[in-house]
Amino acid sequence: MPDPVPPRPAAPAPTQTRGIAAAGVPGSGLQLLQGALLVVAVLYFGRDMLIPIVLAMLLSFVLAPVTRLLRRLHVPRVPSVLLAVALAGTVIVAMGALAGNQASSLAENLPRYQAAIMDKLAGLQQAGGVLDRIANQVQSMGQELGRAGGTRPDAAPAAPQAAPSRPAAAAPIPVEIHAPNPTAAEMLQRVAEPLLGPLATAGIVAILVIFILLYREDLRDRLIRLAGARDLHRTMAAMDDAAYRLSRYFLAQTGMNAGFGLCIAAALWLIGIPNPLLWGFVAGLMRFVPFIGSFIAAGFPALLALAVDPGWGTLFWVLALFAVSEAFMGHVLEPLVFGHSTGLSPIAVIAAATFWTWLWGPVGLLLAVPLTVCLVVLGRHVDRLEFLEVMLGDRPPLDPEETFYQRALAGDADALAEQAERCLKEQPLTEYLDAVALPALRLAQADAVHGALSPERRDALQRSVEQLIEDLEEAEDPPLPAGEAPAPVPAAWHVPGAVLCLPGRGPFDALAAVMLGQALQRRGFGVQVGGMAAGPAAPPRLICLCLIEGGSSAATARYLLRRARRRLPGTPALALAWGPEGEGILAAALRTEGQSAPLLLASSLVEALDLAAEQAGPATAPVLTVPAPRPEAPGLMPAPA
Repeated sequence: MPDPVPPRPAAPAPTQTRGIAAAGVPGSGLQLLQGALLVVAVLYFGRDMLIPIVLAMLLSFVLAPVTRLLRRLHVPRVPSVLLAVALAGTVIVAMGALAGNQASSLAENLPRYQAAIMDKLAGLQQAGGVLDRIANQVQSMGQELGRAGGTRPDAAPAAPQAAPSRPAAAAPIPVEIHAPNPTAAEMLQRVAEPLLGPLATAGIVAILVIFILLYREDLRDRLIRLAGARDLHRTMAAMDDAAYRLSRYFLAQTGMNAGFGLCIAAALWLIGIPNPLLWGFVAGLMRFVPFIGSFIAAGFPALLALAVDPGWGTLFWVLALFAVSEAFMGHVLEPLVFGHSTGLSPIAVIAAATFWTWLWGPVGLLLAVPLTVCLVVLGRHVDRLEFLEVMLGDRPPLDPEETFYQRALAGDADALAEQAERCLKEQPLTEYLDAVALPALRLAQADAVHGALSPERRDALQRSVEQLIEDLEEAEDPPLPAGEAPAPVPAAWHVPGAVLCLPGRGPFDALAAVMLGQALQRRGFGVQVGGMAAGPAAPPRLICLCLIEGGSSAATARYLLRRARRRLPGTPALALAWGPEGEGILAAALRTEGQSAPLLLASSLVEALDLAAEQAGPATAPVLTVPAPRPEAPGLMPAPA
């Protein structure tokens, strides 16, 4: 399972503020709009040519693993491609023939099913039926409204006036137009025209699939040449990885949808629905349609359930079958095969289905998800098309620390708590604070130092983070593996004020001190945050100076450490100089102060917590031993020899 908190990117220099880098786009906004309009126009007006090409590309992704398997079995390249395409064509033709046979059988019995459905619906309108009772209630309400309006519903309507008499019109003469009998050529044309289009499309798709599979490496090299690559090895590896992942995804999706259709067909046959193979084929095909595909596929068997069963039990079983099957596929099988998601956001799936259906009709509806997956993978591996992955993918658009900063600026403490709850399911509190909260405070501190943070925003951020720290007091860390539990802290360190956490002079160093104090308290230390002027409640055993890189200067950090040592001479000191990576300016400046007196230097909360635990030492339980022999009286001691 991937880590919910990815590694932090390299931070900018302390003299610059951190911004959100824009995703890669092919040009300016106007150029992007012009390019998008041009692409949409080409897709719409060239759909007759593009649909076979897209079908061939998707089918080549499905057949690529099959050809690789045949190559591993020492089948030559050309025969492996031809065998894979022939196998796919046989399966498609067999499924089409089977579905056509089932559809013709359904067409023969359709009038009987229609009559049965109409009879059952008419039964609902009989006296005492639900629809009849509703109609009676509506009629009675109308009569009451009529009385309130001054009309008399029992009054007889006025007799219509007699129309003036007119002479009888002559009876119309029937006229019939008969078309001449078609010739043999016309009959052949009428039969061939509906078949020529699909057959031509199927032939073009088959030829394109063969050439795509045969020249796959050549096409990849040409795409690399068109896109350009500074690092040829990494670019080729990325494209190979993208093609491999797409092949696995489409093959797995096709296999699962085929299995879903077979299971639906078998279950409908057991329930007693006519033509179960046809509805299984439709169910497997509609699984490619996001969200609404299964509902569309369930509509036809539900109507037949009304026709074949005089009651309502069969309809209930059909609806339950599709509901349970879709839930199992969406929440159990697909996450098990693909991981937690297919890489698309739900909004992107809906938008893609609407867009491709508008462009290419029903074919676009079936191809919406596969095409969108291709676009997301393309945007993930091509820098100039990164905006596609940002718009359509399911990855968070912002890093966790950037999300934390944005929520904190908005004063949304609830959103901060939700983010912390998700992260704490996978990692301890100290790691979450190191990976998310403190980097976010560093972003805020950089903006505050350069005057980019207004007082209102700063106060909102301060309040929301303080509220989050208060909410995290009751948070529980995930269970640790056996044998990795930390050693208990000696009892002398449980006294309040045993550890004194002092903040630096940066805008948000005080929050860092509170976070360190919270982490120490969860470990068992008695902590006091601040209070240097008045002095702690008890003499501290350890001083912790908390600084965030970029807030205080090096001279200020050295002064604060010297001041704390003068106030509490002889007390060990620990300096937490938190930085994004490695040793920063503050850590280097404080290290020089450690030459005159011992200093524990940490660059993260986890490291500071470990150093404090080492300084405290393990808790030792009292050990009972045999009492030592009692010394003899001086007068009874033997004289020396």
